[in-house]
Amino acid sequence: MKKVLFITFYWPPSGKASLHWPLKMIQYLPEYGWEPCVLTVNDDTVSAADSSLLGDIAPGLKVKRTGFFDPFLIYRKLTGKKGEILQASEAISLTNHSLAHRVSLWIRMNLFVPDARVGWYFHGVREGARFLRENPADLIITNGPPHSTHLIGKKLSRMFNVPFVAVFIDPWVDIATYRDFNRNPLTLKLDNYFEKSTLKQSSASVFVTRTMDNYFLRKYPFLRGRTEVINWGYNEQDFEGLKAAQPSGSKKVILHAGNIYDHQNPVKFWKLVRSVIESGKMEIELRFIGTVSPAVMQSLEDENLMPHFNYLGFLPYKEVLSQMLSADYLLTCTHEPRHVPGKLYEYMRVGKPVIAFGDDNEEVGDLLTESGSGILIPYNEIPEDLFGQLDSLKPDNSAVKKFDRKALAGRLAQVLDRQF
Repeated sequence: MKKVLFITFYWPPSGKASLHWPLKMIQYLPEYGWEPCVLTVNDDTVSAADSSLLGDIAPGLKVKRTGFFDPFLIYRKLTGKKGEILQASEAISLTNHSLAHRVSLWIRMNLFVPDARVGWYFHGVREGARFLRENPADLIITNGPPHSTHLIGKKLSRMFNVPFVAVFIDPWVDIATYRDFNRNPLTLKLDNYFEKSTLKQSSASVFVTRTMDNYFLRKYPFLRGRTEVINWGYNEQDFEGLKAAQPSGSKKVILHAGNIYDHQNPVKFWKLVRSVIESGKMEIELRFIGTVSPAVMQSLEDENLMPHFNYLGFLPYKEVLSQMLSADYLLTCTHEPRHVPGKLYEYMRVGKPVIAFGDDNEEVGDLLTESGSGILIPYNEIPEDLFGQLDSLKPDNSAVKKFDRKALAGRLAQVLDRQF
């Protein structure tokens, strides 16, 4: 059985959604002839913990944890949030005009290249090298973001003369979280250098969306023949024996799971919700799991929707799925054509009507149409009969099953096999 070192910043007990893809790939790869081990960090100090995910780690899996320099600890001190869980949607919000926040944002966007996790690089390379000397691997997989992870893998690949495969869950230089921020030219030049050099050295690159794959192929023609699209997907096993949470009486629940940022705020949708409630056509509860950005909170207040707002905060993953099953409508907000929200696959598997907002996001529209799961709506074009359209949908669960991560792990194993 060949051996692969998987480098991922996020790992249980972190509750970060970004870890679900690598966690399941690692769980299923042994069934396809690959024995994984993991290089990660001691503690993800930003994300809330989800100890339930520890049960998905196979007994005997070798996991090497390292320290790292964490700038978010300094951010907490500067902003007076020491000891609090730092919300991702709040940390990059432009609605916070305090001097400490603005200075922290500038530093993050211009001095930490490629991202705020670059402080893991030296720890990761040093400890990763020690680990590989004791546990030789045939191949390295890097999972980003944070894209600093790819730099660690690239260095170790050269040191040990083994191929590495870079997995991109999100774009790099122009990732959507950098939207509306002015990064200085030197920062952008260095970041583009890191991106290009990583893709040149990687023996293969995996993208979780078709549109991201097309984007990088246009930007770097040398990638032709060296890329693969393996969707984010969902885990069928997680739905076995799962029960819906308690219903909300006569109210129709619109659920948003995960982080929602300022740039994902569907302002006109909140106006429609208020109109529907005031007309007496429907009682609605807006239920949020994860984090809600300041701009979204302000919009809800502006539309007098706070009496209908139910914020559950962070929940363990299985409880999130249970909440999805109990909801009447599932809300997601995309922010660019290359973005397919990871939760969309769980939404489609649940089979409840999906309200998806996005401008020119063809891939999300295709997924919803193929599965009959929902409707993709431009942010500024809300149909008045939206709920009537949603209630007439007929989901096709068979169209979703191909995105089960067990099957996707088989496709990843094929990519790894081709590197030899």
